[in-house]
Amino acid sequence: MEPEIDMIGEARNIRLQERDFVPRFRHVSIAAALFLIGACAVTPRPPACPAGTQQLPDCPPLGAVDDPFINEVWESRSWVPPGELDIDLIERGKEYEIPVQHARTKFLGPDDHAAIDSLAVKLWMIENAEHTIDFTYYIFKADLVGYALLGAMCNAVRRGVDVRVTVDSAGSVSGGQHASLRALETCAGDAGFMRNRQGQVTTRKARVQVVVFNALSKISNPNRRSHDKLLVTDGRFEEKSAMITGGRNISEDYYGIRGDGTPDPDPFRDAEILIRSAAGAVEEDVTVGELSEGYSSLLFLMPFNRRITPAGSDQAVAQYYREREKAWDALSRLKSYDYFRPHLAEMDAYMNSDFRHSKVRLAHELGNLTDKSVVSDVEANQKRNPNSIISVLGQIGDEMPEARSFRIVSPYLFLAEYRSRDGTLVRDEAEEFRRWLAEHPDAELEIITNSVLTSDNFPAQSVIDMETAPRLLLPPELREAWLGLKAEEETTAALVTSEEWRDLVSHPRLRVYETGRLDSALLAQGDRNYGKLHAKFFIAHDVGFVGTTNFDYRSRLMNNEMGFFFQDEELAADVHAGFDGLVAISYRWGSPEWLELRRQVMGLKGTKGSSTRNQRGWYKFFKKSGIIWLL
Repeated sequence: MEPEIDMIGEARNIRLQERDFVPRFRHVSIAAALFLIGACAVTPRPPACPAGTQQLPDCPPLGAVDDPFINEVWESRSWVPPGELDIDLIERGKEYEIPVQHARTKFLGPDDHAAIDSLAVKLWMIENAEHTIDFTYYIFKADLVGYALLGAMCNAVRRGVDVRVTVDSAGSVSGGQHASLRALETCAGDAGFMRNRQGQVTTRKARVQVVVFNALSKISNPNRRSHDKLLVTDGRFEEKSAMITGGRNISEDYYGIRGDGTPDPDPFRDAEILIRSAAGAVEEDVTVGELSEGYSSLLFLMPFNRRITPAGSDQAVAQYYREREKAWDALSRLKSYDYFRPHLAEMDAYMNSDFRHSKVRLAHELGNLTDKSVVSDVEANQKRNPNSIISVLGQIGDEMPEARSFRIVSPYLFLAEYRSRDGTLVRDEAEEFRRWLAEHPDAELEIITNSVLTSDNFPAQSVIDMETAPRLLLPPELREAWLGLKAEEETTAALVTSEEWRDLVSHPRLRVYETGRLDSALLAQGDRNYGKLHAKFFIAHDVGFVGTTNFDYRSRLMNNEMGFFFQDEELAADVHAGFDGLVAISYRWGSPEWLELRRQVMGLKGTKGSSTRNQRGWYKFFKKSGIIWLL
């Protein structure tokens, strides 16, 4: 059985009265369609328990309610083997009309306080979930953070919360066995029964279902990844639902905390958006929670995923027991740490007050997972996915008033340069940005990215320093001259000491910043720690985007990515403040301070120093070999 699109449109058509902030956002709910998909691929209901046997493991207690809505939720969340679902989920994700939604929002920006708050938010969401949890992450690491969240999810399923976990095969490799995640599944042996909206115990037993996205043993293209980071709780229960997405993965590195509970002085600087359904949401509305759970279902049910389950050997059972003990121990230790405890204590108030009131719109790059000729047919592929982040961003750019400032944050920012099969240039984003500035004399473009000091990815950094910034700021002949310099000449060459260079890199309306300064503890002159920039967001006046995409070629062409566009003056002010905070710890590309920073980094031992000294050679190799498309 396959649901008809027209029927879905009739069932969930949303008509916004006010003008949408992106022109003609489409109106059919992907979430509603997924609920119908789930109803067409129902996992068989367990047989009724004989009278007097309610104490058996899988039998509900006496008085349990056979609740139709919980039955629907349970069925729509069930794993379906790839061969049993005859629907192209990627095409459906591309064609469904995603609505603009009203929601309550918060921005968790690129500072130490927000990072540890983000961990407290995730733990609070899991521990306060009453019905369902969807946990979807590119990187899952079994450290203090990973184990603690596993412990919380184990506790959740035991109290009757249905749990789904999706991790990427490339980002979350753990010896190929995923012992900690298999151990989480064993928590379902003690699972409670789901409760309905009234708090009554139902006949549906909670589960843990874990899948590996794009399992390397199941698909021939390991370059197609789920770069998603998404936690959704109680998605179908609009008065309770919450979701958070952005750049932070599941690892100590993203929250600024070490395994012993002390602050990490050199963490990733990241950003996320926390969203709850708007106050007064009713069942007839498609809420953000419903949409987010529906999107999680798409990722969970992809045909190239692999369902993992616990092994039954005595050795495996003993290992899973140890893993569960590690998880509960990590959860207990995390809650006891002085650095974390005050943040968790504030979460009841944090999660229920002081939200911004925004319009939001989900966007994704599901089309990347099956697109062909991703380098030579970029424009055609993008047109086939109107829900693409890049497509929606283009619509916003076309509709912005003339006098507007655009601010972009990305750790690995590449500017697209696409050519057709015959080598003809079809897209040059650097030229488009320069032309836009020339046509709008009151507009500004500001970009923040990593420097050689703060980057954790020296191949991507070589593209930023030898291509992205030079293409924006320098004419062709000076770009070639910059690329032709020897490393030791960077602070003394006539090129960089000339008045022409100073004028170009000090463009009053085009500013490229790179994080990190000379007082860094990694250098000899100070004790400041700047971390590693990992945030990905865009902001222009009261419209912005927070998500997972790095805007490099991999994010644009190969990975699935996600995020939310928003419109709201107050939320935008929070994001602008996050941007300004990063500017305060950055130097402009090409400035004397930036050149001196590079010179001092070149003097460091190890990979950071050697990769900076040899940056030009590495960049030329990546460009000539085509590896640049995979960075």
